Amino acid sequence: MEPALAAADVPELAGSAPAVLAAANRFLSEETAYLRPEDRAFLATAFKFSEAAHRGQMRRTGDPYISHPLAVAGILTHWHLDAQALAAALLHDVMEDTGVSKLELTEKFGRHVAELVDGMSKIDKLEFQSKEEAQAENFRKMLLAMARDLRVILIKLADRLHNMRTMDAMREDKQKRIARETMEIYAPIANRIGLNSIYQELDDLSFKYLHPRRYDVLSKALKAARGNRREVVGKILDSIKLKLSDAGIDASVTGREKNLFSIYRKMQEKQLSFSEVFDIYGFRVIVRDVPTCYLALGALHSLFKPIAGKFKDYIAIAKSNGYQSLHTTLFGPYGTPIEIQIRTQEMHRVADAGVASHWMYKSGDESFSDVQQKTHQWLQSLLELQSESGDAVEFLEHIKVDLFPDEVYVFTPKGKILSMPSGATCVDFAYAVHSDIGNRCIAAKVNHELVPLRTKLRNGDQVEIVTAAHAKPNPSWLTFVTTGKARSHIRHFLKNMRHEEAVLLGERLLLQAMTTLLPNATMPSEDVWERWIRENNAKSREEALAEVGLGKRLAVVVAKRLLQLSGQWLEEPAPGKKATAVTIRGTEGMAIQFARCCNPIPGDPIIGFFKKDQGLVIHTHDCPLLSGGRVDSDKLIDVEWDPAVARLFDVPARVLAENTRGALAEIAASIAEANANIASVATQEQSGDERYIQIQFTLQVHDRVHLAQVMKRLRALPSVYRIQRTRSN
Repeated sequence: MEPALAAADVPELAGSAPAVLAAANRFLSEETAYLRPEDRAFLATAFKFSEAAHRGQMRRTGDPYISHPLAVAGILTHWHLDAQALAAALLHDVMEDTGVSKLELTEKFGRHVAELVDGMSKIDKLEFQSKEEAQAENFRKMLLAMARDLRVILIKLADRLHNMRTMDAMREDKQKRIARETMEIYAPIANRIGLNSIYQELDDLSFKYLHPRRYDVLSKALKAARGNRREVVGKILDSIKLKLSDAGIDASVTGREKNLFSIYRKMQEKQLSFSEVFDIYGFRVIVRDVPTCYLALGALHSLFKPIAGKFKDYIAIAKSNGYQSLHTTLFGPYGTPIEIQIRTQEMHRVADAGVASHWMYKSGDESFSDVQQKTHQWLQSLLELQSESGDAVEFLEHIKVDLFPDEVYVFTPKGKILSMPSGATCVDFAYAVHSDIGNRCIAAKVNHELVPLRTKLRNGDQVEIVTAAHAKPNPSWLTFVTTGKARSHIRHFLKNMRHEEAVLLGERLLLQAMTTLLPNATMPSEDVWERWIRENNAKSREEALAEVGLGKRLAVVVAKRLLQLSGQWLEEPAPGKKATAVTIRGTEGMAIQFARCCNPIPGDPIIGFFKKDQGLVIHTHDCPLLSGGRVDSDKLIDVEWDPAVARLFDVPARVLAENTRGALAEIAASIAEANANIASVATQEQSGDERYIQIQFTLQVHDRVHLAQVMKRLRALPSVYRIQRTRSN
């Protein structure tokens, strides 16, 4: 049979690298034999185009650059990917490295190939603040392209795998950077979409470059153990085969060595030396159907005793990447633990190739459609995260959270199973069900009992979420949620809420500044705003008002210019003329905050202080933080309490009381009788005098008058020696 490429097709390659030309012909004949002849002709054209584009470029290994895209395409043939994906693999660096445009690729190879190559190309033309931001933006682009077409990530993983296999020629610092990135992003993605063999190889190669000495020592120890344990492994294998045969079960049984990094991880997690890790070998039993899996499990449990708590049924409840298998650990001969996986042939294909098994074994089988469906759901969640995340770095942070899932399986009240990452809480569960459920959740029941929202879920829990129409996410949730989806939705909601509140506050501050400058001033027209926006490079009127509300722009400066542009008469305030104070209602939310250092309450003389990106912070006039010229007077603003404030405010108070039984209960009852709440309480014995105890309360009162009433009642108690309002440090 004639080769697909003759020396005349690529004369430079034939002369300088005949081995690469031979590899290209193997690829176009043997490795792509599953394709139609016209598809192979299409790939030959793509190879010639890529070779011409990369001509003269060399890899650090000394090979012509074309050898890399050829190797990447060769890896993809193991999954029987289609001609478009293989062509994109051959061309994946031409846009980035040779200046070939997307339009040119579309004309020569079609829209789909051009889209795949574009999804692989880095974003080099944009300006970024840092290397991390640029890298995060490249990941975002790749992951979103992957959400549109899964072949993008398959090509990218093959690209990364070949780069990792040929990284010896690189500088050590670059090796470590690429290895860390691979371990943090690419290996977990391979695991997430079920590409088990690639996941393990990427982990091992990353380990090799991140910890070369540890890798070498462990490799040698494993090689030595292989010889020492060969006899034991052989005996176990023979006894498993014999037992299954006696039970009338037709099965293929193989022994497998665990990959180096998983052994190293086990040693790290359990603080073991290599000699203490017995289960470096596992055994795989492949049978014809699901019922036979459970029959084989029973037979093996009668051969060796199972270790309690080490059985996992991933057939009844598949992993989120579609993986299915029975896992059990048994006490083998000489007390050696034996890990065994039992699965069907179809499950084995999915376990090895994951979502790529769709191309390898096109079949109407349920398990394959399940894998596709679960991967599709995960990809859709990426698109959701992208729309919620403010920037690429935040998006990447959410993705990393979701890529290390050690899963727990929980049930909805209707019996539906949800897979959650280990450590997930009730709030994570609420957002997993639906973002609206998460935003409106107020309580949770686990196994029919009310629990705090921060409760961590365990395998088999049944979870029910209680919602309320007017509830909203609490910023404190961010301290305990674990899933990217929950974190992203909470942040998005809080950003929007804060933005809306900042706009309203900005409008009030601007109006205050304008009426101070000109008593009958009116808000400027849209035309005036448009001129001001152009002058100041602002995005919009709403954005400008939000910046005033958050203290990023001074209200008086904006007000002066708006009045000038609108042609309204501008009067400089007469000496001693006082600006109108902003009224504080206490319900403004996140744009106005009450300082924790002095805890102002209605009735206290107050002043506002602009803190960058936090908006207006309200302090008492005598707050030590604002005294002695510690803050810029330009950032201070006159504020006053609305006479009709109707909420409760926190105020710290310290009580010195007799250290007698029932004293605390008596004080708490008196506070309740005064219609005040206790938000928190802490007690401390007086040093050197056991007769007294110091109690620190955070009381919730309406105003100063209410606080005075509470304190008067407490002073009247025989057990109370002294009470005072305190400030935080």
